[in-house]
Amino acid sequence: MHNKLTYITYQIIIAILAIISIVMLIAYYAKQINIDAYPYSLIDNGIWLVFTIDYFTRLVRAKDKRAFFKNNIFDLLSIIPASSLFSFFRISQIGRTLKMLKLFRLLRLVGFTGRLATFFKRNELVYYLYISVAVIMVAAAMFCISERVSYRTALWWAITTATTIGYGDVIPKTGIGRGAAIILMLLGIGFIGMLTGTITEFFAKEDEAKMGQQLDRLEAENHALHAELNEIKQLLIDQQQGEHHKEK
Repeated sequence: MHNKLTYITYQIIIAILAIISIVMLIAYYAKQINIDAYPYSLIDNGIWLVFTIDYFTRLVRAKDKRAFFKNNIFDLLSIIPASSLFSFFRISQIGRTLKMLKLFRLLRLVGFTGRLATFFKRNELVYYLYISVAVIMVAAAMFCISERVSYRTALWWAITTATTIGYGDVIPKTGIGRGAAIILMLLGIGFIGMLTGTITEFFAKEDEAKMGQQLDRLEAENHALHAELNEIKQLLIDQQQGEHHKEK
């Protein structure tokens, strides 16, 4: 019980750090803060250090390293260095590349929900919803950088594209922007399909439950009728035996 409580507390802390990191990243792309300047750089580097230690500690403790690597690929991508700690790499086009690498921080939330899925029994739709939100935020940031628009505009475009509405007021013109659009369109189609399947399954389970209740009631009535018939049969036998004794 104590270990379970400690595990849950630790996961809550990781979740809070992931959310703080993502909020800071959104504010950075929205040009509200400079994530590479103090004090945001200190917070960002501290969160990166926690996630890095967390990943490699779990890797060392894992019995099957290959399986761990496959199941925690999002966690690995989320700790790719792209912060002020590695500013000496920022020369020429590499600086722009590292700016794109910051997007991998959004995968911290995906990796976190993946870990929770193994501990808590979660509805697949909810899990897919978490991933969808992360993908939309990543695609919006990609669009923001490649198309040189505000993050607010990019987020509006990402949501309308993912929901397959597509007003056409904002369109991608670069290869990266169009790639993000393709990802969002596939995401939207998949989400609608899963939503439809979940709703169908919900009503099917409801019908199954009602059918089960009806069958249980019919079975109970059948047992009651069977008992009454046995009782009547026994009474008839007793009556016949009584009449037989009287005749004698």
